[in-house]
Amino acid sequence: MKELRKYYRIKGTPEEIYSALTNPFAISLWTGSKAEMKEEPGTRFSLFEDDIEGVNISFEKNSKIMQEWFFGDQEEKSIVTITLRPDRHYTKIELHHTNIPHEAYEDMTYGWDVYYFGGLKDFFEK
Repeated sequence: MKELRKYYRIKGTPEEIYSALTNPFAISLWTGSKAEMKEEPGTRFSLFEDDIEGVNISFEKNSKIMQEWFFGDQEEKSIVTITLRPDRHYTKIELHHTNIPHEAYEDMTYGWDVYYFGGLKDFFEK
């Protein structure tokens, strides 16, 4: 299993970024695909037409999201933690993703950079 820690900076307030990551309508706008999400611990979520599925663990309004992401029948939970901090007209984002299967690591890194936070950055900054 591998671990990933990355940092991003996107123009917008933590409130705007948080909403774009937790509101299914907003998620659909920047991903261009159907999303299922409830800002409620214990609920299942689905993003990018079911390419990403998991369970919401916890939320700290406008500052932190924790989720379990599913990778088949893996025994160890893959946990995603997204932390948001204000930075003038931007939001600093820290991503910490644990227990990524070795065979999925490169695809996950690319997906975070290009589709997930890349798509979010394009939405807010173009």
